[in-house]
Amino acid sequence: MPAPELVRRVLLPGRHHLITRYQVDYLRALRAGLVRDLDGRRVRCVPDVEVVWVVTSANHAGTRRNPVPGHRREALIENVAVREGLASVVVPVPDVAPSPRFASLVVTSVATATGAEPTPADTVVACSTPAVIDAYRALGFRVVGVELDGDDTVADGPDDGTTAHGRTAAGPARPWDVVEMIAAGDERWRELAHPAVPELYARYGIVAEVREIFADPVVSGDGDLTTTRDYRTYAAAFEEASARKWAQVEPYVRPGRVVDIGCATGGLLELAAREPRLHESDLFGVDVARHLVAEAEHKKAQGVFANPNVWFVQANILARSVMPDSSVDTTLTIALTHEVSSYGDGVRDVATFARRVLEHTRRGGVWINSDVCGPAEPERAVVLTLRADDGAPAAGDGVLGARTDLGVLAREDVAAYVGGLSTDARLAQFAHDFPRSSGATFRPARLGTGRWRLTLREAMEFMTRKDYVDNWLSESHERFCDLTGPGWEELLVETGFELEPGSGAWRNEWLVQHAFAPVASLHDAATGDLVDWPDTHVLTVARRPELG
Repeated sequence: MPAPELVRRVLLPGRHHLITRYQVDYLRALRAGLVRDLDGRRVRCVPDVEVVWVVTSANHAGTRRNPVPGHRREALIENVAVREGLASVVVPVPDVAPSPRFASLVVTSVATATGAEPTPADTVVACSTPAVIDAYRALGFRVVGVELDGDDTVADGPDDGTTAHGRTAAGPARPWDVVEMIAAGDERWRELAHPAVPELYARYGIVAEVREIFADPVVSGDGDLTTTRDYRTYAAAFEEASARKWAQVEPYVRPGRVVDIGCATGGLLELAAREPRLHESDLFGVDVARHLVAEAEHKKAQGVFANPNVWFVQANILARSVMPDSSVDTTLTIALTHEVSSYGDGVRDVATFARRVLEHTRRGGVWINSDVCGPAEPERAVVLTLRADDGAPAAGDGVLGARTDLGVLAREDVAAYVGGLSTDARLAQFAHDFPRSSGATFRPARLGTGRWRLTLREAMEFMTRKDYVDNWLSESHERFCDLTGPGWEELLVETGFELEPGSGAWRNEWLVQHAFAPVASLHDAATGDLVDWPDTHVLTVARRPELG
């Protein structure tokens, strides 16, 4: 077998939230010809071998999977490279769905960014992740194992202690191991990280940010409330409703600093930006979901917003305040507060959120909230009569005939199954999914085909959600009826707000005519009298008093 050519490039793919002492020592040994590849062949490099740091998921930040923004990661790499005299280039690669072609994507990205395509003849890949190693080997690349090499990192090299840095008792620490140590408050991370890391982290407050992100009990690793939501349909629904919602809240908006919390893709702010009386206002959009904020930023880059003073922030308002005290003239929350209650600690977290909004509101400023709400008599016993001939009967083996395996199905399959059920059968399925996902009490008693005895709250939880089949499991996690109209008034007044005229609960007549009446009716469980459909939504305009 002919001797392999001298290596001119070291391809080092990874998220690179952190660089360890071990990694740098390993690169020194590799450059010096002291490392063997995974096939046991010594790797010999040209003197000016170049390290290509491929930063994957470079467009992600603020999540447990990617807590450090891509531009900070690039800055860290450049800092280390200069300090250590490593000839280097950095190539950012955006996040993509898992794919067997990912290694090819990286190679193409490097070729596009640098003008020279890495080839198996002149490039060695440095990687310790087995699946990624297999992908590059399938393309013909030699691979060196970095942390996989353990104590055998330096082949036939002197035992001068240089490769002892960055090791734990279990062997070399991977960068992500060290990130998790930071999140856990383990200060030994400073001994494992390259000295440039603590310096940069301190300069930009990254340690505190990482710990806050990892401590967040609500947001998923990818920066979302739930992994079962289809954000395409979710965003489309918000965009479609934006004009109607803006017409509802616009009369109460105070110019100045306007903050839309739960902004989705910025549809409401797009309309606010066109409003002449807000042309000198600063508009801020805040959302927890990375997908939605990314789309809002994309719209901004396309010039969608007429007002140039528009900014978007990804943040979980359950975890921290997002605006300085007494700095906001108008806070908007549209279809948000029920999520605060559902994904947090119920009404207690809504009260905490209300206090934060009060604190960041200027004297005389307002919080305008539009959302679903529960009926004024939530515990009233009712009989809900439902159509059983408008779809298939329940086909599961669980209680009431519900299927118990929806959690393992693809979202599209869940939507197809639930969407094909009759209204009666859909309640049986909801009776299984809703209490398990949301933690709410839901104990309907079947009185016969299409007839159920339950509380008015339980009836409205089902009726307001029964048609959300595209995001059935996500919606089953949420509770719409935690707060009633009177409950909202009491909460806001206790917080310190004053309610302005126009605030209160109301009934969505479109829902009554198109979603409720065609398939269901309500009767009092004791008297049998017909019961009107109760309030479904609430609009509150809460003002922080000028004095007090």
